[in-house]
Amino acid sequence: MATTDEDRRPKYQRIADSLREAIQAGDYGPGDRLPGENDLLATYGVARMTARQALSVLRDEGIAEARKGAGVFVRAFRPLRRRGIDRLASDRWGNGRSIWSAEIEDRALVVDRITVSEEPAPDRVSAVLELPGNDTTVCVRRRRYVLDGKPVLLATSYLPLPLVTGSAITQEDTGPGGTYARLAELGHEPVHFREEVRSRMPSRQEAAELGMSAGTPVLLVCRTAFTDEGRPVEVNDMTLDAASYVLEYGFDAGPPRQNP
Repeated sequence: MATTDEDRRPKYQRIADSLREAIQAGDYGPGDRLPGENDLLATYGVARMTARQALSVLRDEGIAEARKGAGVFVRAFRPLRRRGIDRLASDRWGNGRSIWSAEIEDRALVVDRITVSEEPAPDRVSAVLELPGNDTTVCVRRRRYVLDGKPVLLATSYLPLPLVTGSAITQEDTGPGGTYARLAELGHEPVHFREEVRSRMPSRQEAAELGMSAGTPVLLVCRTAFTDEGRPVEVNDMTLDAASYVLEYGFDAGPPRQNP
């Protein structure tokens, strides 16, 4: 009998595919317990290590989570839909609302860690902010965002120190509307944004800070904010748990805008 490409796949992968299809079909809903190692042994006639690898695939994909002493369960966490354009509209932060307000709905989002410091800018950031070579000191704001009790984002903002010295931007609490509202009050309103997105595997520290399962990648979003004159006023490096996000970008057709 001919062997199909599917048959050539490792047994653990085929078992993981079957479980994934069952989850997608609704046979197992959020919070439901998946078949354990003993169940998979009995159903598929495989070794315990094979069953363990199959469940590990689903955990690494962020589909399932292990609970000590209880088994492996379908992950109940709802991904956050990050609306990359709507969230930066000036009528949002300009009216004192968080740029997160359109995304979190009735969910609980907190910043559980925040530090503000003055540091030399990394060379990459210094070049983007067009800092003079003799003084590259910037205001650095580091935050960790937690959604429904799960860390989902690490963010580090770099702002030219002369622009923000003495303002609320140098404080942990920047006030209604956040950093962008304060920049506008200082005469440096951000009106254009550029985001670059890429992905990689997390460092050990990133995985620990975000409470990520092994094998889950991070999304890296680097946003630069510009004034109407094209002056860069912020570089924001964000590290996102890829299993916690859907990135959404809506835009109209039209001639491309000249980048600053």
